[in-house]
Amino acid sequence: MDLFYVLLVLLVVTRTFGIAVERLGQPALIGELVAGIALGMIGASMAPEHPFIGDLKHNEIFIALTNLGMFFLMLLAGIEMQPHKIMKYSLSAFMVALGGLLLPLGLGFALGWFFLPESSLKIAQCFFLGTALAITAVPASVRVLMDLGKLNTPVGQVIVTAAVFDDVLSLLLLAFLTGLISGDGTATVQEAGALGLDIISFFAITILIGVYGFPKGAVLLKYIKEKEFDFSLILIAAFAFAVLAEVMGLHFILGPFVAGMFVGRRVLDKATYTAVKSKISATTLGFLAPVFFASVGLNLEISAFTEVPAFLGLLIVAAFVGKIVGAGAMARAANFNNRDSLAVGVGMSARGAVELVIADIALKAGLFAAVNGADATNPVVANIFSAVVVMAIVTTFVTSMSLRYILTATHGGKDEGDEWDEEDASP
Repeated sequence: MDLFYVLLVLLVVTRTFGIAVERLGQPALIGELVAGIALGMIGASMAPEHPFIGDLKHNEIFIALTNLGMFFLMLLAGIEMQPHKIMKYSLSAFMVALGGLLLPLGLGFALGWFFLPESSLKIAQCFFLGTALAITAVPASVRVLMDLGKLNTPVGQVIVTAAVFDDVLSLLLLAFLTGLISGDGTATVQEAGALGLDIISFFAITILIGVYGFPKGAVLLKYIKEKEFDFSLILIAAFAFAVLAEVMGLHFILGPFVAGMFVGRRVLDKATYTAVKSKISATTLGFLAPVFFASVGLNLEISAFTEVPAFLGLLIVAAFVGKIVGAGAMARAANFNNRDSLAVGVGMSARGAVELVIADIALKAGLFAAVNGADATNPVVANIFSAVVVMAIVTTFVTSMSLRYILTATHGGKDEGDEWDEEDASP
């Protein structure tokens, strides 16, 4: 009963809002975020009589569906992207990721240092704000670029690849933050080093399997004629890579993204590739992605608007300035023109689920707890979590609208991935 009730409510509301905003010329993502915000507000008012709706964002079924939404978005992005183009833009993407990480990290730390009271947790709290600003929401950027048909343009390739780099680098920041929260400074360096080795090992293993193992696995498709076996085989590979990522302490979204790239054009023939991509696209965009983006809006907490408006405003400004200037300047240094550099900076500005996960980790670890009299009554400390959630929603909302305007004004014609690329085709 609960499962079907959740699915009914989520799909009706998210698809209705998504269609409505598309009629107004905006991405469906905007409507899905608004749908989540509306559900959160309605749920809060109905919580005493309908606890299931009121506590939806903590419901295990709902959390599982949002994780699947992230999983399928990244799998679809990996399948859409072409490996030789990722290699072509990898240096530029790494520069963009580094610029889009260091400047927001510094701005967040400075903002915390100015607003937060003195306490034994101040350094960790400042670093948390920097980490929160440094993250880019890969699924949000992927969805907007797909909606615009720009995923496989040079700008789209750099945005998504840089966002993946950012996600990996953010894991190192999270390891350092966890060490700060625990108060064990010596373990922090060791944990960050161990995580760095895990990251290298993960990509080494997955690249070897993708290059040498996936083509052999694809041979099975010629002998096994079971219906939808190709779809099942790709899901098995993506889930296996996701499990490997989690075993190594990484975020699971890296798994389906990497798996998707290696089950693309070099492994599958044109007909199979087109059929599988169509099935994954329908599952993602027609079902799971709307649920995921609604979950981001569902986490909105309005206390920061009334309690710390100045801090919240500066946090949102720092979130945009850090990415647009940091990532955009690096894109300009990589020979992108001014408008494309702006598109890269804006595209890197969206935050989302990973942001909320890190905020939740910090909250549960007691980072915002009262450690002395000043902290117990300080409104900024009390509303850091709410402010970060609002910032994540606002940046995702504004990014999707702004990126649509910039890319539509900048680029014409087809997405480069619309046609079969022989360079990535299976021999």
